[in-house]
Amino acid sequence: MLTHLAQSYGFAPLIPLWLLAGIGILALVLCAYAISRRTKGAILRLGAVLSLLLWLSGPQRLHESWHVLPETALLLVDQSPSMSIGHRAALARQAAQAMEQAHTQGLTLRTVPVRNSGHNGTRLFDALDQAAADIPPDQFAGAVMLTDGQVSDIPKSIPERLTPAGQNGEKTHLPLHVLIPAKGEETDRQLRILQAPPYGIVGQPAKLRVQVDDAGPGTTPGTQAELTLRVNGEEALSIPVTTGTPQDISLPVSHPGQMLISLAVSPLAGEVSQINNQTITRMTGIRDRLRVLLISGTPNQGERVWRRLLKADPSVDLIHFTILRPPDKDDGTPLSDLALIAFPVRELFQEKINQFDLIILDGFENQNILPHAYLNNIANFVRKGGGLLLTAGPEFVGPGTLQDTPVGDILPAHVPLENGMVEQRFRPHLTPEGRRHPVTAALPGAPPTSADSAAQTIPGQWGPWYRALKPDTTHGEALMSGPDNAPLLVLDHVDQGRVALLLSDQIWLWSRGEGGGGPQAELLRRISHWLMKEPELEEEQLNASIAGGELTVTRRSTAAEPRHNVTVTPPSGTPVTLTLDATTASAQTRKTGAPEADGGQSGISTGHMAAELPGIWQVDDGAHKAFAAPMPPDPQEFADLRATASKLQDMVSATGGGMLWTGDTASAPAVPQLQLADGRTLHGKNWFAFPHRNAHVVTGRSATPLLPAWVMLSLSLLLLFAGWWREGRS
Repeated sequence: MLTHLAQSYGFAPLIPLWLLAGIGILALVLCAYAISRRTKGAILRLGAVLSLLLWLSGPQRLHESWHVLPETALLLVDQSPSMSIGHRAALARQAAQAMEQAHTQGLTLRTVPVRNSGHNGTRLFDALDQAAADIPPDQFAGAVMLTDGQVSDIPKSIPERLTPAGQNGEKTHLPLHVLIPAKGEETDRQLRILQAPPYGIVGQPAKLRVQVDDAGPGTTPGTQAELTLRVNGEEALSIPVTTGTPQDISLPVSHPGQMLISLAVSPLAGEVSQINNQTITRMTGIRDRLRVLLISGTPNQGERVWRRLLKADPSVDLIHFTILRPPDKDDGTPLSDLALIAFPVRELFQEKINQFDLIILDGFENQNILPHAYLNNIANFVRKGGGLLLTAGPEFVGPGTLQDTPVGDILPAHVPLENGMVEQRFRPHLTPEGRRHPVTAALPGAPPTSADSAAQTIPGQWGPWYRALKPDTTHGEALMSGPDNAPLLVLDHVDQGRVALLLSDQIWLWSRGEGGGGPQAELLRRISHWLMKEPELEEEQLNASIAGGELTVTRRSTAAEPRHNVTVTPPSGTPVTLTLDATTASAQTRKTGAPEADGGQSGISTGHMAAELPGIWQVDDGAHKAFAAPMPPDPQEFADLRATASKLQDMVSATGGGMLWTGDTASAPAVPQLQLADGRTLHGKNWFAFPHRNAHVVTGRSATPLLPAWVMLSLSLLLLFAGWWREGRS
């Protein structure tokens, strides 16, 4: 135990203070009277009385016994991802252990590991503030930061924890020392994406803006470098760039859907790491404006449904015509009362038909409205990649049916003219293929596939329809069934295009809430977007994503027995086989609320594997390819990978601290000695110091008389006799 004696002075009167004061006043009065009478020796007698009063006041020397408290310094050890580069982590670990094991009398070292805090970089000053909060202010000595210097929360002024109030109330500075686990200042090259649009218009180039920066001693802007760009693992494109200058890159968007864009820049000679020489950005290709041509037959209840649905989509340009009266019908109504403009048959179905993405024929009854040449143009429009949707009602089995035109050659079903119409109450339900197909999978409120169950009134299930067509032949995929399990919704691929046939004109009942209604808007939206080849609604899909160092592969298929193996090619180039496990419908229904069907198969299979390497990972199932890439968990942490003193130098100098480098040899790092000091210099070539704070607790008090009684009595008698002697000489 270290004991410090602090001395001070006080009084312990032997008689009451009022009596002391009275005697003193009386002595002064008598002395003044004697002086006025010119009595010799009055001053000496007054001195004798005052010396006696001084002794009676009991002057003492006070003694306090102190126990000096040890001071506490913080050792903040940076354990962020940038410390994993080279030997930094090993150097920091050995330096921290050496400082912890070294014993400095009166100084306690508290180690605080600081890990990455998410997406905000390394925040050592936040850790300093939190760790110092439970240390008494008069016992906090300062801090040592063991870091590579890449600190993102450096304050503009000295932190409050390092500026405590002194004994007289003035502000003092506690030292902040920095130990960097490296030999000296390092160099690094960084690739930054300054601007990247999240979406790109298919068929139009998208612009990326990037910049390459060199940092560290000996680097200057204007150096030439080579930028390599790769989209979804395709052939790489090399582009020359100049460091320190923004560079615009034109990127073609060739197809809708996700695009993974990988960029890498050539390394800088001697740079510390190439991790931040590459980066990945994501972009989604979208079509500019989807042009839809809607031709309605005789006005019907579903016409308003179509207009409301298509007009609500801002990406759709809708052109809508309704055939109010066929050409061969003449009821005397003036033409001006039936249409604002003449029906532009030639313009729509010959000159501009290829400008549309989708044609919808809703209850369309030809009856010589369109010549066979124009109907043949519609069929060719589909074969060349367009989409065609038909909603069929009674007109489909009457005169002028489209089945007897060139359009009939591309339809996925044929309805006989006799007994082709069924008029009865039924509830639409999904087929096993419909449970797996993205167009109808997980539609809200889907009833069981059993026809018997579908015929019952089930609360909360799809509402009933009352009319449907019953085809005799179909091809393609039947996703919904109607009366007697007859196909109700059939989709088919025709060469490069697609056709959808809804064999009922009663879907509008769902929008009215008949019997509980149904997902009318969602179903029509999905059908329309499938016809326009939206990637999210493709029957065969392969998707990949990386999160938390794990690759997740998801494959959707409408096949009864989908493939369960895929080939994964990591950035290293060595392919591996990944087995996918089928997802049961029960797992899907827990997420969507749809009832289980088709034997528990949902058409979805998934697989997982570790994916730590940066770069683009490719997944191939033999027919489709998917790409994924891990994103840096903290872009700010990897922006600058140098070990540098430049960022913390001003703060260290302002607090009077020191900055040292451990060297680049992991076996024998340079470790500073820690000590306490009273001078202003708190650092040296191989040592860090902290000031004495003089924190203590009082362990005891004692007192000794300042004036011994015999001394004061002798002095008083001496003065008294001197006064008598002086008076006797008069």
